[in-house]
Amino acid sequence: MDLSVSPIMPGVTAKGIGHAGLRWFDLTDTANGVIRRVFLWLPPGEMPRAGWPALFMTDGNAVIATAIDAMRAQAPYPTGTNLGQGALIAIGYPTDDAYDPFRRSWDLGPPPGATYPPFWPGTPEVRTGGGAELARFILEDVCAFLATLTRLDPAQQGLFGHSFGGLFALWLMFNRPDAFTHWIAASPSITWEDSFLLAHRDAFDPGGREIRVHLSAGEWEGDLLAPFQREAEDAGKRLAAKAKERTSDAAREMAEDLNRLPGVTAVYETYAGETHMSVLPVAVNRALHWVFGLRS
Repeated sequence: MDLSVSPIMPGVTAKGIGHAGLRWFDLTDTANGVIRRVFLWLPPGEMPRAGWPALFMTDGNAVIATAIDAMRAQAPYPTGTNLGQGALIAIGYPTDDAYDPFRRSWDLGPPPGATYPPFWPGTPEVRTGGGAELARFILEDVCAFLATLTRLDPAQQGLFGHSFGGLFALWLMFNRPDAFTHWIAASPSITWEDSFLLAHRDAFDPGGREIRVHLSAGEWEGDLLAPFQREAEDAGKRLAAKAKERTSDAAREMAEDLNRLPGVTAVYETYAGETHMSVLPVAVNRALHWVFGLRS
């Protein structure tokens, strides 16, 4: 990536140009000074009068290239794909890795959070509970920064998250239903930390808004292991974890509960042949269609 792009904007410590028109910016959080990487891809052609429809994504380093390639391959052929053009905004970290496990645990874990053993020997304890900080950063700092670069249509904006990101998306929807119009939670960690999210669901009031929610999980996130996992040494441990996490069942039940609320349209989908990690590219593609689809 080209780091020579200049000048550096206020609050941006580095920026660059990447794949197929992707731009990225290391943006400083105005509340606590931490730096996160914001990825931005805008479609070719003329911007609509209302601004670009937009999809915001967590785990930006892991998803942005997939999302861009899916848009480039499909959006130019809407009669065959039903996919319209839109802006992609992904929130990640200043790293070349797909994930920063330590930082994402804090950022995507809604409050109150907890403390867990280190991921690796000699590293700090893992903390969750910083979701409110990330929410403020996205809704205030990122949106204000993007306003200096483009215009986004407030009537068509979505948030996508996978796993912890799906937990974060649902938590934010329950607490700020005005923040986005479309919500996509893939393999969401609904039962994390004693299923505290369900209390937020029970108190959820859409406030008369029309809200569209897509929940999903892979085929092998239910009671059964994927075929390639069944003879592995850790098969028993994986089965025990699956029984506790209930990823697919919890997501399906969440969709059923949300559909009972006035103004909320919730859909659950199972992705055939996918595990918790392999599901990501499929889920990213579905998120694009959930937000930018031209006809239902």
